[in-house]
Amino acid sequence: MNKKTLATLAVAALTTVACTNDKSMESGIRPENLDTTAIAGDDFYQYACGGWMKNNPLTGEYSRFGTFDKLGEDNREQLRTLIADIAAQEHAAGTVAQKIGDLYNMVMDSTARNERGYEPIRPVMERIAALKSNSEVMPLIAEISRKGMGSFFFQLYIDADIMDSKQNLVQIYQGGIALGEKEYYLDTDEATTNIREAYKKHIVNMFRLAGFEEAVATQKMEAVMKIETAIAEKSFSATEQRNPAANYHKMTMEELKADFQGIDWDNFFTTIGLNGLKELSVSQLEPIHEVCRIMREESTADLIAYLEWHTLDGAANKLSDDFADESFDFYGRTLSGRKEQQPRWKRAVGVVNGVLGEAVGQMYVEKYFPAAAKERMLTLVKNLQVALGERIDAQEWMSDSTKIRAHEKLASFIVKIGYPDTWKDYTDLVINPELSYVENLANAHEFMWNDMIARKYGKPVDNTEWYMTPQTVNAYYNPTTNEICFPAGILQYPFFDMNADDAFNYGAIGVVIGHEMTHGFDDQGRQFDKDGNLSDWWAPGDGDKFKEKSQVLVDHFNKIEVLPGLFANGEFTLGENIADHGGLMVAYQAFKNATAKAPLAEKDGFTPEQRFFLAYSTVWAGNIRDEQIRVYTKSDPHSLGRWRVNGTLPHIDAWYEAFGITPEHKLYIPAEQRAQVW
Repeated sequence: MNKKTLATLAVAALTTVACTNDKSMESGIRPENLDTTAIAGDDFYQYACGGWMKNNPLTGEYSRFGTFDKLGEDNREQLRTLIADIAAQEHAAGTVAQKIGDLYNMVMDSTARNERGYEPIRPVMERIAALKSNSEVMPLIAEISRKGMGSFFFQLYIDADIMDSKQNLVQIYQGGIALGEKEYYLDTDEATTNIREAYKKHIVNMFRLAGFEEAVATQKMEAVMKIETAIAEKSFSATEQRNPAANYHKMTMEELKADFQGIDWDNFFTTIGLNGLKELSVSQLEPIHEVCRIMREESTADLIAYLEWHTLDGAANKLSDDFADESFDFYGRTLSGRKEQQPRWKRAVGVVNGVLGEAVGQMYVEKYFPAAAKERMLTLVKNLQVALGERIDAQEWMSDSTKIRAHEKLASFIVKIGYPDTWKDYTDLVINPELSYVENLANAHEFMWNDMIARKYGKPVDNTEWYMTPQTVNAYYNPTTNEICFPAGILQYPFFDMNADDAFNYGAIGVVIGHEMTHGFDDQGRQFDKDGNLSDWWAPGDGDKFKEKSQVLVDHFNKIEVLPGLFANGEFTLGENIADHGGLMVAYQAFKNATAKAPLAEKDGFTPEQRFFLAYSTVWAGNIRDEQIRVYTKSDPHSLGRWRVNGTLPHIDAWYEAFGITPEHKLYIPAEQRAQVW
């Protein structure tokens, strides 16, 4: 529900390291991960990661499998042990253990779900089918959205006001299209057209499973496609959504009702639990105007079909196996290229994580996260902050006044490591084994919705809130709180190796920390001041210089052909590419600072500088299917793993020096054409 903009590492994250130059430390480089038959200057990704890719082929359940997924598998096994042990025992009703155990067992009990089949959502579907007029649609959506029974027309959430970051604000964000990105509805290339046709068949199949005749199912599919395509045509592209100012339109309720007619907004917000709402932000005006037009002009029958579809689509994995299998066949096989579903136990762990994430996280850190790691991480973060400050001072394109404010922002970073100081209270969450799985998840979603309202509606922003659970293998930067967060789940190899020296750890976890810090100064992050407000704090002209410098990365990535005829999107991925570039520059400087008085020796045939870049590259080792490449290119603001190496390192001077890269090599870029952002 929350469309909050977090700058994440996406597939990687962070860990801890104390600066150590002990000669007894290992190199951290594992020879089996390399492919030394490849030429480093022609394809560094293959050179650094080829062995790992060969030794970790894609299995049927994955459309992409990389080092972060491998770590995720290890974490999932740990969580499985914790959760399955709880699920095997009896617990007093209302305890966290009872809720975890019963929810896990519900997911595992396919027999009960197959016996119930479609019945758990029949009451909702019947209520939808009974709608008599368009005016009845939004009140019903408000009611069932509280229970997570589908995603309709737009998203609604409460989070920091980007113009007044200490206060929360109700926000409407575009949505309502099951394929997620507008291009799937509008592009005419063969691959996208094939996906769209498969989507139509999928919609029909799902309606057929729900008991509708072929002709009726086809008619409903056509209504769904008409409405979703209309919304897609007006929706912002993923690139357009990256402009904070263009996705913010604060207004009063009176202004909302005057400009967005066709919806009884007072009724909608009261029903959904936001009584007395006085102001909000409509993030994207055009698609919400289109929703209002649809509500005024489209037939009630077509709106019913749309609501039925989104209810079916949202419930598929909560119903019997025939629904789940059909959903996987499209979203897993056709869209992503996966061959088989995850084992049921993995899905069960994922559900428990999603509903009781912090309760599971508390158990996880107690057993698997050493207390010393948090302190070591703080030390490393401080070293990276110093290095980023030095990089700020070194930039000739940044004026002195901007540098002063940049230092103020850097000094104001909130650093979150491992786990929150206060854990979420799940007392009001009811998991009842006598109810169906669908009913329990509806109760869980309503608990989360009510919890958000209680904590945020009309309340100041709580800077202690975590947007990831401790067991998550990822990290993030949040511009409205100016915070960087590194959950415990990623504090393991290949991001951090307690037995490896600084060359490895600064190249791996150090770059990740630098990556998240640099997000505060990328094309999005730089628009927020030290307090998290959207504010142009740069001196006149500095923004233009920054844009000119970063355009080099846009142009470079736009030329990368990720599949025949499909090119990377340099504008869309710019923020992450800047963060990769900055993370490398900052971490390398911090590495040099840390080893200046006691330089590291060559180990395992590699210099310290070479180990730094090999460690960075190993973080992005992975295999991926062509279908998933297409999905990510349309929807993911991060460049593909291969190009976070082969696309980014050629802009780092120190990489050329470390591996002797010359103009004869394929990845070589003349010095004057390299990005000089940080």
